[in-house]
Amino acid sequence: MSQSFPFPRRGPVRLTFGIGLVVLALFGLVPAVGVLVVSFTDLRGLPYLPVNWVGIQNYLDFFSPAKWSDSANALSNTIVFAFFSTIFQIALALGIAILLNKPLRGRNFYRAVVFMPTVLGVTVTGLVFSLLFNVSGGPATSVLSWFGGESAFFGDPKIALALVIVAQIWMVLGVSVVIFLSGLQAIPEELHEAANIDGASGWQRFRFLTIPMLAPSITANVLLGIVNALQSYQLTYVLTGPNNHSTQVLSLLVYVQGFGGKSGTTLSQSQGYAASISMVQFVLVGAVSLIALWFLRRREAKL
Repeated sequence: MSQSFPFPRRGPVRLTFGIGLVVLALFGLVPAVGVLVVSFTDLRGLPYLPVNWVGIQNYLDFFSPAKWSDSANALSNTIVFAFFSTIFQIALALGIAILLNKPLRGRNFYRAVVFMPTVLGVTVTGLVFSLLFNVSGGPATSVLSWFGGESAFFGDPKIALALVIVAQIWMVLGVSVVIFLSGLQAIPEELHEAANIDGASGWQRFRFLTIPMLAPSITANVLLGIVNALQSYQLTYVLTGPNNHSTQVLSLLVYVQGFGGKSGTTLSQSQGYAASISMVQFVLVGAVSLIALWFLRRREAKL
């Protein structure tokens, strides 16, 4: 008896993959090469201004003593933002996923509530946290006043970045929870029953059964969290503005330099310099992602 397949011939399969590769190259590879080329020019995006080839001057400017203060600040803020947002996001998501994987009443409702912030988007999330930490009478201000304290919140350089990290975690937590839930539901129940029969405690089942079986989900969540955090700037822009020194990250510095500069005028913008910063960011994202993938794969092999 002959067996039928969705694609009995290789021609349609090759055509489908070929179209996908063309779309990927057109909307991914071509713009990336374009940014690389622009990073070697002094393009400013203003009409009637000549565009000159400046070589690696933009990269030298980024690391020059005159601009290193802003560059180092953006680099350090980016690394701090990515590290802490990813760590706490993974830890919270794993705990919530384990809880929501239990047979609770209203479990589907709780899952929808956890995932809801992901659907709201950056603007709504920014508005929610702006109102929550409003210094003119927001809930956080009222609670702090009960204890005789006060704070500028997003206007306080000591805690502004931490608050943005909290907002970032709240916004993307739902995706990580869904990934962990799918991993937990793929673990055979027989393994837990066998562990119970062998007398394993709850912590032992979690450490030696759940974590090893969730290794692929952990890897996916860590990589998604790192890449998303290293590239994020929209929420920072909405909550603290483009020129807040304490919260400016690399991707926001790209926006500032490419679309108005620090003075907020078109006279100070430089798409060439912004493109060079984006290439530095690309190298940073790629290097951190590869290192994280290498480390997590080694951990998976040992588990």
